[in-house]
Amino acid sequence: MTATAMKAPVLSLDGITKRFGSLTANDTISIDVVPGRIHCLLGENGAGKSTLMNILFGLLTPDEGEIRLGEQQLSLGNPKQAMAAGIGMVHQHFMLIPVFTVAENMVLGREPGRGGLLDLNAARAKVRELSDRYNLDVDPDALVEDLPVGIQQRVEILKALANDATYLIFDEPTAVLTPQEIDELMEVMRSLRDEGRAIVFITHKLREVRAVADDITVIRRGKVVGAAEPTAPEGELAAMMVGRSVSLQVDKEPAKPGAERLVITDLTVASPSGAVAVDQLSLSVRGGEIVCIAGVQGNGQTELAEALLGTMTPLSGTAVLDGVDIAHASPAKTIKAGLGFVPEDRHRDGFVGEFSIAENLVLNNLDAYSRNGSLQLKAIADNAVARIQEFDIRSESHTQPVNALSGGNQQKVVLARELSRPLSLLLASQPTRGVDVGAIEFLHKRIVEERDVGTAVLIVSTELEEVESLADRIAVMYRGKIVGVVGPDTPRDVLGLMMAGISYEDAVATVEESHE
Repeated sequence: MTATAMKAPVLSLDGITKRFGSLTANDTISIDVVPGRIHCLLGENGAGKSTLMNILFGLLTPDEGEIRLGEQQLSLGNPKQAMAAGIGMVHQHFMLIPVFTVAENMVLGREPGRGGLLDLNAARAKVRELSDRYNLDVDPDALVEDLPVGIQQRVEILKALANDATYLIFDEPTAVLTPQEIDELMEVMRSLRDEGRAIVFITHKLREVRAVADDITVIRRGKVVGAAEPTAPEGELAAMMVGRSVSLQVDKEPAKPGAERLVITDLTVASPSGAVAVDQLSLSVRGGEIVCIAGVQGNGQTELAEALLGTMTPLSGTAVLDGVDIAHASPAKTIKAGLGFVPEDRHRDGFVGEFSIAENLVLNNLDAYSRNGSLQLKAIADNAVARIQEFDIRSESHTQPVNALSGGNQQKVVLARELSRPLSLLLASQPTRGVDVGAIEFLHKRIVEERDVGTAVLIVSTELEEVESLADRIAVMYRGKIVGVVGPDTPRDVLGLMMAGISYEDAVATVEESHE
């Protein structure tokens, strides 16, 4: 442990309890956060991890228990008091102002300047200094709304570092990062630990925990259920998280593909800025198969998905689904043609958070629940009760607002709605982003079941483990083009080179040369 770590006191949470109505989110939780160590809080979405850290950062007040810094009891009524105590937090859902630059977001609330004037040069210098120090390449003058989510995550990290916090909370920081960016973040966390800072890493990703943790505390349904060593097998950690054994592999029979159902030909789509994001892309998906699009985020996957849904009009080309050119149809016509769509950002595009579970489950099929211009409320409620049971949506009732559910259960609501009618094509972007291991097992199972009834399935994912497990074929996308289509048994290092724009043949040759 470094000298800095020895000087900093232990941050202790003792008997923390937090209730929301009849729900006990945290039940007498006690943990120690030790400088010079990375403490992973592992648990399913909805287990109470983020609630606990929101208490530590002053966003929530506990009903019982206390927080101590060494022997000093802390009263953290707001984030400003937490930051004054040396606590910083990288939030799962970005706390950024989209129309501000990176530098402006960095100094929001503590603006450097003299005489009431903002010194943006000092703000820019701070961004550059921290970017260089922690190898986080961020342009201080870029508007946040123009940045891909991976870079926005870096800005969140830089904001926390700007306060020179001793105790840093990372709340699901890898949920929107590519595998390469995750590796970079792990290095940043190790660097911060070696400087003597205390890191609390909230996650549900077992590989990341085993890669970076010094200490592991497992929380299930609001309670600490045990501690584990970083060397513990992934299966053991998963079982502690969900309270039962969990299969970490996708259980599926070989595909029995039929005729082509989706045929994309020379599709070209511009991004909102006007740049070509999808560049004369051609790809087909047959009924009864899962095609996964792999690639680093920002290579046109989002624009491709939105063009297939009908929310972006292509510059040229077609995308024909069972005889209907959905690339030149409205979203309503596309859905009527048999498209089921799971968006990459469920909070923005997947549901209406203030609406109930029951209401969200019929958003794309209101005609079936209307008569003479009136909604059939009993039929909507009956549908919700059935879907909640079928998809194991954990909720208080079908009248509960969707934004009150955990991330995994929100995703189940979206998938339940899309799979509640016959589909020609299921298009799912990042279907398990921010979802815990128990929910991932369930979601993958339902996707495979949809394949097995003859639906064409197109998955967009930056999670290589997911791609390798789900895919019957893998289409690698780079700068708006399909670099190649390969089998799921393609070596990971070959896939990695293809994701950098290298053809399959050249990637294989490069890997073979490196092994000689």
